[in-house]
Amino acid sequence: MGRGRRDKVLLTIEQRRRLENISRNGYAPAKKILHARVLLMCDEGEQAIDTWTDEGIAKALNLHRNTVGRIRKRYLTQGEEPALNRRLRKKPPTPPKIDGATEAQIIAMCCSDPPEGRADWTIRLLTSELKKRRVVTEISRETVRRTFKKNQLRPWKVKRFCIPERDLARFVAQMEVILDLYCSEHCRDQPLICMDEASVQLLDHLYKPIKMQPGQDQKEDYHYTREGTQALFMFFDPNAGWRRVSNRDHRSRVDWAEEIRQLLDVDYPHASKVKLVCDNLNTHNIASLYEAFPADEAHRLARRLEIYHTPRNGSWLNVAEIELSILTKQCLARRISSPEKLEKKLKAWEQERNKTASQVIWHFSTPDARVKLKHLYPVFEDEEMADSNAPN
Repeated sequence: MGRGRRDKVLLTIEQRRRLENISRNGYAPAKKILHARVLLMCDEGEQAIDTWTDEGIAKALNLHRNTVGRIRKRYLTQGEEPALNRRLRKKPPTPPKIDGATEAQIIAMCCSDPPEGRADWTIRLLTSELKKRRVVTEISRETVRRTFKKNQLRPWKVKRFCIPERDLARFVAQMEVILDLYCSEHCRDQPLICMDEASVQLLDHLYKPIKMQPGQDQKEDYHYTREGTQALFMFFDPNAGWRRVSNRDHRSRVDWAEEIRQLLDVDYPHASKVKLVCDNLNTHNIASLYEAFPADEAHRLARRLEIYHTPRNGSWLNVAEIELSILTKQCLARRISSPEKLEKKLKAWEQERNKTASQVIWHFSTPDARVKLKHLYPVFEDEEMADSNAPN
């Protein structure tokens, strides 16, 4: 017997296009793709290419005939979405082992300090502690792990960042000066230079390393000898892609002043003024020039130098830190035994980097800071009233 019109699946052009996209994209759940193919094969409308029987569909898709009939009936009685998607259970097949109150206790314990002698909470430690404190009588580590994932808890991870100083007005004032400086245009006559300092420890091998061979990694003994420390001075032009790095025995006022003289007289001899961005070390000021050189020489250098200090705990505003990080990863991540070898390796790295002229394009501006770092700005009564009167 043939089917009556009420028993036929008659798809519109839009419905067929939608079902064909579902059955071909490969991103939908497997059950949904299978049900979409069943509906397309059940279609007996004008756009249908072939007419399939339930037995033929079941044989082609490796299904039972009753399954095809149920999908057809669900489409005819409930519509397209119920026919495509699986019916959600009102209750899970097995009741959850932890309820909302227990989950809240797990979260509170995870956010608290770990036991004495432990640096942080682990899944194993938290599971045993829950049983020890009789929060639950029985719980698996997998249940605790799912609770961590559900609530985005990662007690083993710590993000380190600079917390701004308490004097927020001073912080945002100096921050906006630096941000405006980065977003301004700079000519060759008045270049923008960022400088930063770092300390590197000189180490030597106690036993000669074994070089790498095919099928054998390089071997390095964990014993080493200390050969002192060196101070690094990094000068970086983010617009021109130029940098200079040097090493010294100390980083005193005199050392900084000599580096500044080389910057002004050797690196940029034709610049009328150099805009220098640096942090708040007590050596980074004009007084260091007068301590290192006679008054006439110090005055000559000071007139060509314009210093901009980053705020305290705001060293992320100094672009030179990016170059120091690259230097550490590419050049300093090994044992270097003497200042002479360090200088040689620094010069080789510097020349290679200057060949590529890698620049830093700064996008973070003062308007962006007033939105993303709004919590750092002082709040006034007018703003508080405006926020309280704002519609929800």
